[in-house]
Amino acid sequence: MYHFTSRVRYSETGENGRLTLTSIINYFQDCSTFHSEDCQIGLKYLEGQGKAWMLSAWQLEIRRYPRLGEEIIIGTWPYGNKGIYGYRNFVLLDKDQNALVKADSSWFLLDQKSGMPCRVKDEDVKGYGKPGEPLAMEKVSGKINLSSAAVRCSPITIAPYHIDTNHHVNNAQYVEFAREAAGVSFPIAWLKVDYRRAAFLGDVIEPRVDVRQGEAVAGLFNKQGEVCAVVWMKSGKIEETG
Repeated sequence: MYHFTSRVRYSETGENGRLTLTSIINYFQDCSTFHSEDCQIGLKYLEGQGKAWMLSAWQLEIRRYPRLGEEIIIGTWPYGNKGIYGYRNFVLLDKDQNALVKADSSWFLLDQKSGMPCRVKDEDVKGYGKPGEPLAMEKVSGKINLSSAAVRCSPITIAPYHIDTNHHVNNAQYVEFAREAAGVSFPIAWLKVDYRRAAFLGDVIEPRVDVRQGEAVAGLFNKQGEVCAVVWMKSGKIEETG
């Protein structure tokens, strides 16, 4: 497992003094980026190859949100690839290496010149070494569907601070859009996101949400009516100790 250590910063917490969901996602993204950079197959390498890894979907299981000042370990490892896809697990551990958050993710390799996915070659992943074993997680199968009961919410105009080095909206931002649009107040224990189409600077995103008892689904649509992402959030028992 590739990992780095950190300490929960004030700027990463919400009003309850715990690490926010967006901050957890950012830690995972940072960890996979550091892993690629340290293996010499990071952003500069990919740019030279005219390629980029794009997140297709991921799923999180949250047992406990770390508190302000807590020492944490963030880890990741790839566990396989097939066709255009690569698969990667993440964990967020406390200082005693108890798993607080687990995540599974699928990525696809993009040919930046053609704008089309391309097959993953050995040279694209060999720097990571031998794939690890996948985490045992309860799978939320299939694509997330938004029901006809979904309600339209206030549109969001994509601003510069939403954009990352791939020149489109960062993965974590879609989750924040969905959480705020749905007005989620329950503690999120399970999260799944399907990413379907990139949004860019100046685009207008219209959230459509279906909120039920302890569960919410939010679809994020562009002006053409195309789905950019669908986010599923569900409540559950979250540990408060620690």
